Amino acid sequence: MTFDIPATLSPRCASIVSMTTRPSSFAIDVPDPLLARMRLGERAAFEQLYRHFERPVYTLALRICGEREQAVEVLQETMLKVIGRIGDFRGGDGPFWGWLRQIAVNESLMTLRRQRRSGDELSQADGVEPIDEHTPPPSAAADAALLQRALETLPATTRTVLWLYHAEGYTHEEIAALMERTPSFSKSQLARGIRRLREQLEPAIVDLREVAHA
Repeated sequence: MTFDIPATLSPRCASIVSMTTRPSSFAIDVPDPLLARMRLGERAAFEQLYRHFERPVYTLALRICGEREQAVEVLQETMLKVIGRIGDFRGGDGPFWGWLRQIAVNESLMTLRRQRRSGDELSQADGVEPIDEHTPPPSAAADAALLQRALETLPATTRTVLWLYHAEGYTHEEIAALMERTPSFSKSQLARGIRRLREQLEPAIVDLREVAHA
């Protein structure tokens, strides 16, 4: 997906925000022979699939739900549903990873809805634990840390829209359908998220510059 960097963002801030627009980590090719083995119920095949998608599912769930325990729950429920529904997958409707990702998104959103029913306040900032898929160079690590802290300040709903739109490539129409809202709601939440990220990132960048030149 093409990400139009808002003109109001400084180059450094825009660079950090654009870190959310990397290709989906779900985009993993699953060979047809592996799918065939899973349809036959071969345990080793499911274990191989789990190793492929454990990190992408967990990362998505953690970004949306905000807590490790809930992310683990989403991961487990997603994989159980994949095992139970593997016979429903039809390759003509798109890649397997897209089908699996949809299950993970649905499970994550169901978790948020349960939070709402239990009285948890989704409009408040939720903590999101850092996820290290690899060790970046020092400058990239610093930018990733800034983005991490900024994401932590976003309300769960806003963070969900931003992540689905920029990191996973969903359209506003698709997000609206998933969240049972309107496309305009998705657009407003995205704009809110970018604005909040800018408010968090710009002062932090200035502080870093002052320290560097002290």
